[in-house]
Amino acid sequence: MAEPPVIFKRTKSKPSQRGRVATPDIDTAPTTGAEGDVDEAPSVLAAKLKKKTRAKTKSTLSFGGDEEEGDGEVFKLKKSNLSRKVALRNDLPGLTPVPPESNTAQRSTGPTYDAAYLNELKASTPMARPPMATENTISYDGDVSMDLDSAAQTSLLTPLNDSMQDGEAAIPSASSILAAKQKRERLRSTKASGGEDYISLSLTKRDDYSKGPHPESRLVREEDELGDADDEFAEYTSAQERIALGKKSRKVEAQKRREEMNEMIVDAEEEDEETREWEQAQLRRGGLQPEAAEPAPKPVYKPAPIPSVTPIPTMGAAMARLTQSMSELTMSHAEHSAAMSKLGEEQRLLEQREKEMREMIAKAEEKRSWFSAFREWVESVATFLDEKFPQLEKLEDDHIAIIKERADMIAQRRKAEDEDDLTLFFGTPPQLQPKPDEVDDLGRIVPSANPAASRADRTAARDARRLRRRAINQQQHKQREEEEGYSTDASLPPADADDYRAAMGKLMADAKEVMADVKAEEFRDPNLGLAKWFGEWRAKFDDIYRGAWGGLGMVSAWEFWVRLEILGWNPLERPRGLDSFNWYHALYKYSRPSTDDADKSDEEDEPELGPDGDLVSAMISTALIPRFCRLLESGALDAYSAADVRRLVDLAEQVEASVERQSLKFEMLLKAVYTVFAAAVAATETSLRPFLELNQPRFDPAAIPARRRFLTRRYKLLRNLLQWRRYAGDKYGLGALATRLVTSSMLPVAETGWEVGGEDIMRKVAQALPTELVPPALQSLLRST
Repeated sequence: MAEPPVIFKRTKSKPSQRGRVATPDIDTAPTTGAEGDVDEAPSVLAAKLKKKTRAKTKSTLSFGGDEEEGDGEVFKLKKSNLSRKVALRNDLPGLTPVPPESNTAQRSTGPTYDAAYLNELKASTPMARPPMATENTISYDGDVSMDLDSAAQTSLLTPLNDSMQDGEAAIPSASSILAAKQKRERLRSTKASGGEDYISLSLTKRDDYSKGPHPESRLVREEDELGDADDEFAEYTSAQERIALGKKSRKVEAQKRREEMNEMIVDAEEEDEETREWEQAQLRRGGLQPEAAEPAPKPVYKPAPIPSVTPIPTMGAAMARLTQSMSELTMSHAEHSAAMSKLGEEQRLLEQREKEMREMIAKAEEKRSWFSAFREWVESVATFLDEKFPQLEKLEDDHIAIIKERADMIAQRRKAEDEDDLTLFFGTPPQLQPKPDEVDDLGRIVPSANPAASRADRTAARDARRLRRRAINQQQHKQREEEEGYSTDASLPPADADDYRAAMGKLMADAKEVMADVKAEEFRDPNLGLAKWFGEWRAKFDDIYRGAWGGLGMVSAWEFWVRLEILGWNPLERPRGLDSFNWYHALYKYSRPSTDDADKSDEEDEPELGPDGDLVSAMISTALIPRFCRLLESGALDAYSAADVRRLVDLAEQVEASVERQSLKFEMLLKAVYTVFAAAVAATETSLRPFLELNQPRFDPAAIPARRRFLTRRYKLLRNLLQWRRYAGDKYGLGALATRLVTSSMLPVAETGWEVGGEDIMRKVAQALPTELVPPALQSLLRST
């Protein structure tokens, strides 16, 4: 049985220090004779100890406090689990309890090391852990805490005591002690370094989480948490649910709820083998369902089968079987040979296909890299043209302005001379008569132009020009003296001519400045840039080049250099063949790429055109014809100048050699020339109309040469118009325009002086005009005379 608990008393005022109970000394113990050497009985010793303890009534406190008897509070001293285990082990039937008398005697007489005591101590010392539970004991459950006071755990100590009695005590060796010390040092150093001395089951460390504003505190406020878990547990908290208000939405919500209920019912009816096994394991672990041991199936005796009797094969059957096997092998060999040859052919085709694919990949990579570089170069050219084209267009506008100013000066002077001649034989109309002097607010006369003085100045200037032309003709040994009036005075005065040449010189200097800041040769010379890149494109990827109309694209890009080269060129003032320009030779050569067959042929033969066709024609249609039309309409063509008309015909023939006559671009050129002649005829009619309305002839000796000069200038205009009509045909009504000039401008003036020169001029007109263009009035006048 277990010892009764020891009872102590303490006072209510202050707890007294509890002293260690002294063991009764052998010297003070009463001994009687021979019995003094003999151990006293345990009951006697216990009585003495009890009396001695009760005899101590005074406090052992240093400050002298007295304890009151009878007022102390009684409490029990609870024993530890180890003492309970020892007491429990003493109560086990497998252990032999030690008599208390012998223990008391030994303690009273001192330590004893005899063989019986040592064997007893060795038997009571545990040297191994208790064995695991067997089938006869309760199964271990790690989820249930262990209770040493339970009856089931008490039954586990019986085999432990048996093993302790049978085994030997194990004394640890020096190496195991050293390993334990090293382990303790390692654990101590790990704890000192802040590391964890256990393997955490969490994937993250405690330091990975936010510690909030007070990391030293273990209290976590609700607002310091990372989240309120609304999103994480929204499926279970109905945070994402919405209240359906409409009829349609309520219907959809009800259908969704029914589907979820059906899914839950289906999930509940399904039986998962894993889940069922886990449930059975939990039931067995809780002891609610005993483990059913499945009995091993009993072996059933099966007798060995007795083979049937096999007859002995005959020679004929064996030969037939061998012949059939041989034929099957022969057929199989033939099939295998055919399959091998077929596989070999397929392998050869695959290798050829692989080679072709590799070549295609190499070509595709080459194409990609080339087009990438070409794209970068085209973008650089586009940037260059965006910067330079506005400068070029401004210079072209300046050239047009210079030509137009020169043409206006010549037209105004010619108009003034015509009015002077008309005034001599028709009289002065009211708008040309001198106006009275105008007086300003202060009474001063405002200076105004004097028509008489201006007319005298123009006559003197005309005589000076005539003398200068005669001197030039004599220096050039021209024997033929032209009749007065044929010179239409298309030349400028010396001062104006110098200004014109200075303006053209400045224009050409500005044209050179356009490319002054360009250092790259491929941008200065299109042969090194455009022709090179587009030529490589045509040579390497001809199909793509043709599909993208690469030739026309190159012409569009080359237009800038062409217009820059012809800037400042007036084809009627300085005649020059188109083939004398650099761009003409470059495009002509590009349009006819050289081949091996062409190199072997004679050099005299003209090379064949490439896939682009004649790019010279495309450039003339794109850049030159629009430029020529602007020049002609701005005054570059003088309708009274025979030299300009001859040069115009030559230029049109050169353009016609490259551009078809029926093309829209060529029609544009013809339309521009017609506009110039029509403007000249309209200007003559406008100048003549007020004089015909006045028609007050007077006697003036200068009237006869003045009339002849006027008719001669109109006759020269008619001849130039008819010359252009012979080349262009009756386009846009050139014949009607010639008849209109004779009827409205020449015939009324000739009738006023028919006998003094008018008849002779009109007969020349009739001879120059085609029969179908001679006006009926002129025919009747000529027949009547």
